[in-house]
Amino acid sequence: MADKEPTMSNKADYDPPEGAKPLKTWSYLSKSKRVPSEYEVVSTRMFYNRDDPERPWTIGLNEPMNVWYRKYGNDCPLKHDDWEAFRDPDEITYRAYNMIQDGQENYVDGLLEHYAGLGDDKEYPEEWVKVLASLYTPGRFLFHTAQMASSYFFIISPSSVISLCSSFQAADQLRWVQRIAYRTVELANNRPGFGFNEAERRHWEEDAAWQGFRELMEKLLVVYDWGECFTGLCLVAKPAIDEAFFRQFGHIARSRQDTLLGLLSEAALRDSDRSRRWAGALVRLLQEKDGNQKHLEAWVAKWLPLADAAIDAFSAALPDGEAAAEAAKRDTRIFRNGLGL
Repeated sequence: MADKEPTMSNKADYDPPEGAKPLKTWSYLSKSKRVPSEYEVVSTRMFYNRDDPERPWTIGLNEPMNVWYRKYGNDCPLKHDDWEAFRDPDEITYRAYNMIQDGQENYVDGLLEHYAGLGDDKEYPEEWVKVLASLYTPGRFLFHTAQMASSYFFIISPSSVISLCSSFQAADQLRWVQRIAYRTVELANNRPGFGFNEAERRHWEEDAAWQGFRELMEKLLVVYDWGECFTGLCLVAKPAIDEAFFRQFGHIARSRQDTLLGLLSEAALRDSDRSRRWAGALVRLLQEKDGNQKHLEAWVAKWLPLADAAIDAFSAALPDGEAAAEAAKRDTRIFRNGLGL
């Protein structure tokens, strides 16, 4: 009679065949000789399509999707022996992201409710309302481009631990698209006649203030190599957007008694800081391998003039814009200089 399968009652006495002893964790995590963290369990080696460099997807070898991933993923000039060695400094998981951002969203909801009750929108001077109509509410177009670029980086980057960081960054951008849209409707209701919820697309497509960021982001959206996409987006374009639109615009808003915009901008910069931490960690991983630094430097040099021009054009339309432009460009360089770029 065949041996019975071990049950819950006799499992402790079951002696598995030699070489088949159950592992205490996933095999690829067992070498660390410690219990893996939640982050490591749910974030590492999640993409099966990184296993075979020649056939990322289980379709014909020369099907367009496989050709695309080989060209823009595998053939990227940035190299490393183990992409799974990357770790997000904040160890953000899907569960952790939702917990963190639930608190952030509650905070922003509280701000919006508080200032709606004060009726500040109705008290802003006409000149400031015009600034909001032309430079703030069209911002949802800008952040949608950043969200799309982050989403592309998610699907093309070389490992799940890297891709997940970009997925949360994309979610951050989408959150601020929604918040700007919410403020657009509030302002449309409280200050009719200024084009709120009507003229944003025209401002984005035609106003001189936006054409630098339009050019920067539209060109970046057709960069397919994952290394250049990462460099152009996370090391150049996104810092430029964050410093000009959130930090400097937020400072100016406070000086014009628009405390709500100042506080919303500060809340958004918390997301920006987290993005810079993981981007910096990836740069440091890349710098471990000879040859990567020159590619990073070349891409930064390629995209920096467009980013600086975008900051200049946007800031020129702001009150006290010249000082804002210089401060924004200075702070983007401080970030990159800290990474040896």
